[in-house]
Amino acid sequence: MTLNRRKFLKNLGITGSLLTVPSVMLNAKPLFGRGNIDLSNVTLKGRVQSNGKGISGVPVTDGINIVLTDKNGDYVLQSNGTAEFVYISVPSGYAFPEEKGIANFFRPLSKGNPVIKNDFSLEKLKVDDRKHAFVVWADPQMKSKKDVELLMSQSVPDLQALVKSYPKDLLIHGIGCGDLVWDEFELFADYKEAVGKTGIPFFNVIGNHDMDNEARTDDGSSNTFKKQFGPTYYSYNRGDIHYIVLDDVFFLGAAKNYIGYITENQLQWLDQDLAHVKPGSTIVLSTHIPTFTGQQRRNGKPEEVGGGTVANRKQLYKMLAPYKVHIMSGHTHFNDNWEEGDIMEHNHGTVCGAWWTGPICGDGTPSGYGVYEVDGTDIKWYYKSTGLPKETQLRIYPKGKVKESPDEISANVWNWDSKWKVEWYEDGLLKGPMEHRVAYDPWAVELYLGPQLPKKHKFVEPTLNDHMFFAKPSPDAKKITVKATDRFGNIYEESI
Repeated sequence: MTLNRRKFLKNLGITGSLLTVPSVMLNAKPLFGRGNIDLSNVTLKGRVQSNGKGISGVPVTDGINIVLTDKNGDYVLQSNGTAEFVYISVPSGYAFPEEKGIANFFRPLSKGNPVIKNDFSLEKLKVDDRKHAFVVWADPQMKSKKDVELLMSQSVPDLQALVKSYPKDLLIHGIGCGDLVWDEFELFADYKEAVGKTGIPFFNVIGNHDMDNEARTDDGSSNTFKKQFGPTYYSYNRGDIHYIVLDDVFFLGAAKNYIGYITENQLQWLDQDLAHVKPGSTIVLSTHIPTFTGQQRRNGKPEEVGGGTVANRKQLYKMLAPYKVHIMSGHTHFNDNWEEGDIMEHNHGTVCGAWWTGPICGDGTPSGYGVYEVDGTDIKWYYKSTGLPKETQLRIYPKGKVKESPDEISANVWNWDSKWKVEWYEDGLLKGPMEHRVAYDPWAVELYLGPQLPKKHKFVEPTLNDHMFFAKPSPDAKKITVKATDRFGNIYEESI
């Protein structure tokens, strides 16, 4: 989209499908009572204000088109009967509206009214929000009350302690990166209770296990999720960062059948959303299914279109090209970072580890979550393992643990990316960089390999990863130390 076109659309206040719908259709009344799409005109109006004063320039959307509030904070949005919500992109400088920890930036639309009025009230922040932090909880994925107990007794206290470790006035929010439950929708209440206890507001992403498997198409697959958490795609702002959430799980109409795919409706909406974001800005985009990972390459297989990555990701990347972008994703139950140009994807290890069967994911990453510290447009991050100090960023294995490399020690540096440096010392003497190889984590092999392991979920298997490192010590070596330096200069050491 050219800047001139963006400016035109911004001034016009509407874009997308409404521009292409003939007026005769917009005024059409359904002929029959059942199965017809309601395209009758609906006018959405209201005010966005703080302490009685209107806030201008706030994007308001029905999920189809976007308008900005005027100088008095008022908005008028021409919509139709298909719209389910009216919602705002919370501007920088204001607290996130929330209800018991769940972000509440939307209003469900009642049906049958030609004019629907909804106001939004925001609280002005007393602190500078350019400095803030956020955490990414990928795949809590609870199947039973036992899983809920583990989330409540392990993950919640860990996040509570992390929040307390930061200055009291630092703004922190959470992103629930999908698969909040594992098809058991009654456990959404437990997820909400857990989030409420963390003390920070959470924005939520729909995952493949949060979908209605009885729906006949993708359009109806998010009905239950929407009742619990609101829209499945939206944006918000904090400080200098523009945050976007998309639904990239496309349901194929049969239980457990889906692909990674972003619909045209969302891309049209995103086109409008980005029209209000200055080129060069930093964007944090959250999805459930990763747009891309190295899994197929690691397994020696050609790239495929399916449930593992987003089929139309290249179209998304084109839209994001003018910005600096961090993509947050989950779904895979392994940790994987890739970077190309101004896009970096952080595919997170999971809150539930290997589906609450043990302390690590299939690639050896401990159960845990991503922590991101923001200062202006600068973002730094680390992986926080549940129950372990934040300084724990690697695990060393003695000789013989990796059966294919009997004479070598190995180290798993789970949040590694190409800008890390991993070196080793033998008896205090620096020996240089360790050899980087695609391999299995030996503890994951021990816990999960074979048809009878693990007992709780036998489908769990170890997965090849890109963050294993190897070195061959002398036969008489007494102490080996591995020193890993991340891209920010933080040094993590472990010894055997």
